Order: sequence, then structure tokens, then C-alpha cells
Amino acid sequence: MEERVSISISEGVADVRLVRADKMNALDQAMFEALVAATERLSKEKGVRVVVLSGEGRAFCAGLDMGRFAAMKENGGNGIPGGENRDLTKRTHGQANFPQQAVWGWRQLPVPVIAAVHGVAFGGGFQLSLGADMRFLSPDARMSVMEIKWGLVPDMAGTPILASLVRDDILRDLTYTGRIFSAQEAMTYGLATRICDDPRVAALEVAREIAGKSPDAIRAAKRLLNNLSVDSGPALLAESVEQQKLIGSANQTEAVRSNLEKRAARFAD
Repeated sequence: MEERVSISISEGVADVRLVRADKMNALDQAMFEALVAATERLSKEKGVRVVVLSGEGRAFCAGLDMGRFAAMKENGGNGIPGGENRDLTKRTHGQANFPQQAVWGWRQLPVPVIAAVHGVAFGGGFQLSLGADMRFLSPDARMSVMEIKWGLVPDMAGTPILASLVRDDILRDLTYTGRIFSAQEAMTYGLATRICDDPRVAALEVAREIAGKSPDAIRAAKRLLNNLSVDSGPALLAESVEQQKLIGSANQTEAVRSNLEKRAARFAD
């Protein structure tokens, strides 16, 4: 896990960092496994009262590793996170499948999670930020629901969380277009909690403040707030069903090939 995600704990604050800086913390198989392992560890770690999630280097998380898309180009569904031809509809972690748990696991932690986002948070990286209770963004941060670029849909728990944060038409705009939007736009949409010159420093400061409150009350508050959401189980399964049908299909493969080959796509109706 340490090659992808580092965890240091001090005075009740878990400082969690994605440490694949040379690849802009992109999501490869090892990163998925490290993220899930991190949430499992933190859920059992005594003394943790708040978590700050951030990325080293130039970005929070650039999304799915390009090697995955290269595999999709050559082998269709063999680029699925989690291994060859993984059945995404199989529930491996309660209501979630394995890739979803890399995001949903942060939402399930019994303590607050603050994502400190700088650089880019694209596709799966954007969805990872959604797993946090709060998102602190740098002024130059950029985000995107980028799955449509690759002929896919968000399938890492992004849709049920987004539905609780933004207007329906904004959600559709971002999902249909995959356009990149700024930190200022994210604030307008309800996707940013704060814009900070140094989001990690600000997040750690707020985390220490929260860690000084009664841990019983904070955990109770998170349970209450999580329970305000509608039942997410059907939405998580629907993500997986739709994605399973898309991965490896002719148009999805063409989306990947056209992007990698830097040409206009030739889709069939």
C-alpha cells in the first residue's frame, strides 16, 4: 500500500496522501487496492478522529491510468479496474463493487474526511474527491466528469453522491459533455467547500479543529448526515450495470482508440 498511499497519524488527524506523483496519482490496479486498504485500515484505527486526503506532486488525481485505456484499446473489457473481465455487477463490499469501494469507503468511514484538491481531479480522480465529506480546492484546480471522453459513464459511486450535491441539469451537463471546469465553477455548483491557496494546509488546520471536538458527537453527526441520503444501493448497482454493458463495446473501443490516436471518432448508431 505504501507505494501508492501513505498514512501518517498525529493528534487524531490521519494525513493520507496519494504518492504516485510521477503519474499524477493516476488510478492503476495498485492504487485501487491501496485506496480500499487505506479505508479498511482507517475504519479500525483507534484514535483517528478526522482524515485529510490529498495527492503529492502536480495533481490530486488525474483519473484512470492511461495504461488501462491502452488495454481497452487492444483488449476491450480487459482494461476494467480490478482485473481481466471483472464482473462489475458483483457486490464485493456491501452495496459497492471493488472500484466503487475506492471512493465509497471514504464515505463509509465513521469520521469526517476532507479532500484537499490541487492540480487536476479528472474522471475517477474527481469521483475520489466526492467520497470526502468536504472538498478544499486550490484556485487553479480543475475537475471533470471525464468518463464520456472514453465512451464510459461514472461508475465509482459518483452518480449518487453528485445527485446529492448539484442541480439535476448541472449534473447532466457535466456528465454528457465531460467538460473541464474550474475551482470557481465547482464552488458555484456546490462541489467545492472552500477555495484555498494551499488546500492541504487549510484542510489539516480544519481537521485539527474538528479533532478537538467530542469524537462521540462527531461520529454521531456523520451517521446522522449519512442517513439523510437516499438509499444508494440501487444507484451503485445501476452504475455497474450500465458500465458493464459499455466496456468493450464497439463504440467504447472506438472512443478509446480515437483519443489515443488523436483523431475524430467514428461512432455507429
